[in-house]
Amino acid sequence: MKNLIIFTLVLFLGTALYSQEESQKNELPSVNIKTLDGQSYNTQDISNDGKPILISFWALWCKPCKKEMDAYNENYDEWQEETGVKIYAVSIDDARSTAKVLPFVSGKAWEMEILLDPNGDFKRAMNVNMIPHTFLLDGNGNIVYQHTSYYEGLEEEIYEMVRKVAAGEEITDH
Repeated sequence: MKNLIIFTLVLFLGTALYSQEESQKNELPSVNIKTLDGQSYNTQDISNDGKPILISFWALWCKPCKKEMDAYNENYDEWQEETGVKIYAVSIDDARSTAKVLPFVSGKAWEMEILLDPNGDFKRAMNVNMIPHTFLLDGNGNIVYQHTSYYEGLEEEIYEMVRKVAAGEEITDH
């Protein structure tokens, strides 16, 4: 009888922890960060009228991040036209280097939405430990895929997944 109680308790706790992890993994947390012009922005406001969303964490000091953002920007108009995807680039540069983000982004002419996470609150809430770290959200705001690092051509692989999400298909290879 004691073993049955212990087994049931372990099973219950395991299920509760798993479902808590699943819900944390699939939805965006509510965190206040900043826009480029210093306005407060809550991450729950990240939306795209039922269309796919890419959220990419990056920093000025991260060369692969900047290559990834350049690749996204190069294809952004075409991707938006075909799928309606919206890209949010979240800078995790700290408060000392945040002032350099706007001139850098302006110089690059990146068209995606740029957000600032100088205290790392959103980064921590999303469990981002390594950058670049990209999340793909479906039209309902659920995280359906995530990827860390960047290599030449990765943007095409990610875009294929964006196309699947835009078409209502499920992402199975993550």
